[in-house]
Amino acid sequence: MKSLKTIIIALLLVVSYVSYAQKSKPAPDLVNVHYGENERHVLDVWFADKGKTTPLAIYIHGGGFQSGSKERVNSKELVGLLEAGISVASISYRFKTTDPLPAAHMDAKLALQFIRSKANEWNIDKNRIGVFGGSAGAQICMWLAFSDEMAKPESANAVERESTRVTCVATKGGQTTMESSFWLKHIAKFAPGQEKAFNGKDRLNTFGAKTLEEANEIAKTISALDLITADDPPVFMQYGMAPNAKVPENPRKARGWVVHHVDFGTVLKEKMDALHVESDLKYPGAKTTYDSSIDFFHYSIKVDKLIETTKKRGATNKEKKHCNF
Repeated sequence: MKSLKTIIIALLLVVSYVSYAQKSKPAPDLVNVHYGENERHVLDVWFADKGKTTPLAIYIHGGGFQSGSKERVNSKELVGLLEAGISVASISYRFKTTDPLPAAHMDAKLALQFIRSKANEWNIDKNRIGVFGGSAGAQICMWLAFSDEMAKPESANAVERESTRVTCVATKGGQTTMESSFWLKHIAKFAPGQEKAFNGKDRLNTFGAKTLEEANEIAKTISALDLITADDPPVFMQYGMAPNAKVPENPRKARGWVVHHVDFGTVLKEKMDALHVESDLKYPGAKTTYDSSIDFFHYSIKVDKLIETTKKRGATNKEKKHCNF
């Protein structure tokens, strides 16, 4: 039996850790702002500098489209972006368990348009907005980035008249396609024997479809591989394994490994390279243009500051590329 002293010390360590975690993430300047009518249509905002107009990065959380919240924004990335002079918004959205896809995607679009409608009030540069997220959030981010303009210029609703285009997108473990053809080959490669489970009832429920054909048609409308065109913004993708890495032996880890595999990034990068659209793919051992999503955002939506500093000291090759020197 553990001594009372040991238990007290353990509790103090837990409390200290929680306290540190809370202190390491700055409190939002705006909390639970409603961007729509649903209870999950809420967002938080952190301003990098209230005294001047700043670019903004929108965080979209992961969770398999069925869990998670805006509070999951990473502290290190949040602080890094704010220190780089980039304001941050983090949104929640409806889950597929109550509202099948693409409801979550429509929520993200609405949140983006709502934020743009607040640009003057919040001192945000609506022409420099990026999106970032992991897993399901990454998938939504890419849908936003690679979709054509969805604004409704003639709408009586001012929010709907706002643009849905973004400047850049950064992802972690993102699924670049939701189509069954890719997924079935992918599963057969890394988890043979599980293909049948993929095309089960859960896939129908995910899309609110009656048939697999209907589900796949909906999947195409939200898949980056089907949407990407030459006029789309740059992407920075991160994955946790190299292309030749072995599948983890632990079944639970293996499942997450397959779902967030670098092959999703590889196939999108190949298509973007062919279209001459900038893409950077980071995984263990890879050589990349950018060190992190913060570095990527700095060069992608902080160009004004970059031009000012490079005029004083001369531009690097990477800076020349982004500043058109």
